[in-house]
Amino acid sequence: MQHIARCIEHTLLRPTLSDKDIDQLVSEAKTHGFCGVCVPPFWVKRAQREIGSADIQLVTVVGFPLGYQMTETKLEEARLALRDGATEIDMVMNISAFKMNHPWFKIDLAKVTKLAHEQEAILKVIIETAYLTDEEIVKAATIAKDAGADYVKTSTGFAGAGAKAEHIKLLREILPSHVGIKASGGIKTLAQTLELINAGADRIGTSSGVAIVSQLSNPS
Repeated sequence: MQHIARCIEHTLLRPTLSDKDIDQLVSEAKTHGFCGVCVPPFWVKRAQREIGSADIQLVTVVGFPLGYQMTETKLEEARLALRDGATEIDMVMNISAFKMNHPWFKIDLAKVTKLAHEQEAILKVIIETAYLTDEEIVKAATIAKDAGADYVKTSTGFAGAGAKAEHIKLLREILPSHVGIKASGGIKTLAQTLELINAGADRIGTSSGVAIVSQLSNPS
């Protein structure tokens, strides 16, 4: 159970969440030994306060959920999140620029990655696999790796589809071992979680973390 739990980023990004929801999210992460919590930028300060000295990563999102913000906007989002206590940034890549082969796409990734690393934070790039062909998945992940990303993440959870084992396998085949893979989007069961970890995922982003670990002791 502990191995599975330490792969899970307990996530809460719905627009109607409250302060009590954030407190519960962190409490559940502590109880079950999750590796991190992922919250909206507005709630980073609150989550940091609740985490205290616990060994829980504080993750937030930048350029979320569509990725087409200006680079300056993403940089300011990231700067404020890091100021407020975030230790990991999940940034949505500029899918529009990527599809156009616009050179600014690479600069966008590199600038935010540089800022995160200057603050000793981890940067994950969300490539949104639902919108990409396999060839584009390989290309986007390779560019993210070359820009210095620490992880490639499959999905925001707001597109038409989320994490798929075949995409995780593809990413693991082409990414070096020092670049992690975060599977996210639509992960609700232990079976899905195990399939994605076995395919090569290092992290699982899900709002169903408690239900997933509960299935370990109650598989029926």
